[in-house]
Amino acid sequence: MIDLSTYISSTNGKAFAVLGLGRSGLTAACALAQSGAKVWAWDDNPAGREKAEEAGLKLVDLNNCDWEAVQTLVMSPGIPLTHPTPHPVATDAKKNGIEIICEVELLYRAAPEAIFIGITGTNGKSTTTSLIAHILTSAGRNVAVGGNLGTPALELPQLDATGVYVLEMSSYQLDLLSQLAFNIALFMNISPDHLDRHGDIDGYIKAKKHIFERQTKNDTAIIGMDDDYSHEVFDKINQTGTVKTIPISGSTRLAEGVFVVAGHLIDDAFAAENEIANLNAIERLPGNHNHQNAAAAFTACRSIGLTDREIIVGMKSFPGLAHRQELVTTDNHIRYINDSKATNADAAARALGSYDNIYWIAGGRAKEGGIESLSSYYPRIRKAYLIGESADAFAKQIGSSLPFEMCGTLDVAVTKAANDAAQSTQKDPVVLLSPACASWDQYRSFELRGDHFKECVSKIKRQPVKEIAS
Repeated sequence: MIDLSTYISSTNGKAFAVLGLGRSGLTAACALAQSGAKVWAWDDNPAGREKAEEAGLKLVDLNNCDWEAVQTLVMSPGIPLTHPTPHPVATDAKKNGIEIICEVELLYRAAPEAIFIGITGTNGKSTTTSLIAHILTSAGRNVAVGGNLGTPALELPQLDATGVYVLEMSSYQLDLLSQLAFNIALFMNISPDHLDRHGDIDGYIKAKKHIFERQTKNDTAIIGMDDDYSHEVFDKINQTGTVKTIPISGSTRLAEGVFVVAGHLIDDAFAAENEIANLNAIERLPGNHNHQNAAAAFTACRSIGLTDREIIVGMKSFPGLAHRQELVTTDNHIRYINDSKATNADAAARALGSYDNIYWIAGGRAKEGGIESLSSYYPRIRKAYLIGESADAFAKQIGSSLPFEMCGTLDVAVTKAANDAAQSTQKDPVVLLSPACASWDQYRSFELRGDHFKECVSKIKRQPVKEIAS
């Protein structure tokens, strides 16, 4: 756990109010308390308060407290700061001039000498974060990876000036920073998502752009150019002249950027159109979206001094990210791909564009627009298997454009898809779970959904595939 005592000693001795006692909030409260801070912990959920009491923390109802005695409000990113309605505690803190931050900001204050790499975007940020951390680790760098991906910031090890924090940053977390300046900031892409928390697409983009705040000419901004929103962000950041900007693309040639053409990674930022690698030969990075992730990772790692060779060695040994186009197994020439992390249509499009002869499992709790945007990928799909509460809506959207079957649950869908794929005369069939939906109708998380898919696949391997009754 991060030691915050040096930072605490520079404050005025007032209390740190902590609102939201899930894993990251409870970790923040405990780290502050263990470092000598006065902590007032609160969660509107009794279960959260019970965990805090078990950890020996002092509970104070922040809905009715003395704000003059408070130094800082550390708020869980999951709690609304602005939209759809600000939490009353956040409103009171603002009225009283109290800074509102998240645990990532505390990490920066505890280890300001370390290098901070931040990655944000609607899709691809988890893979890019993991890929950067893997490349740096394989090159012998002292790395800690977390943030919105996996490990909460204050559970990471304490790093000095030789260390690198690689942090996936959600729009919610970026809204709660005040001093952290990323040495390298990556803005991958934008498509409409979380609009209920940001009001509209402009509010969402504004939150994402916080990743560039406080950067100087010694820092680097890496920005994807594969969607119109991000292209506009690049133009605006580049025009300021306050930070070094490098454009990246997974499919388009760029001047003075890093890009991929026909699967070949080209560096025109650190060299003159130098071909770095053939990404088509790296199985764990399939498709244009992963080519953008590779371009981003290459640019970030070159920006802190790694050689081309060190980066390519790391890319080739990258194991991939769980639940993101994860190759579960290949059985009887059928590949089973777990893409449970594709919780919206744009994410699912990235997987559908990476394979042919797809037996597609989709459904869950749909986002706005459902799968209307995916029709251009239907020629790649042999059949769809619909699950969850969105099944009826998806069936109507598909209509007669694509063969589909109503399956209800994932185990039924896997069995039916495996059976059809086994009878296919097409080359290299793929059973793909890429739901284009949140998991909350049937699973507590996309991870549990992906784990269930892998369990279903393992049962298929142990037993001959046979049709089950609808």
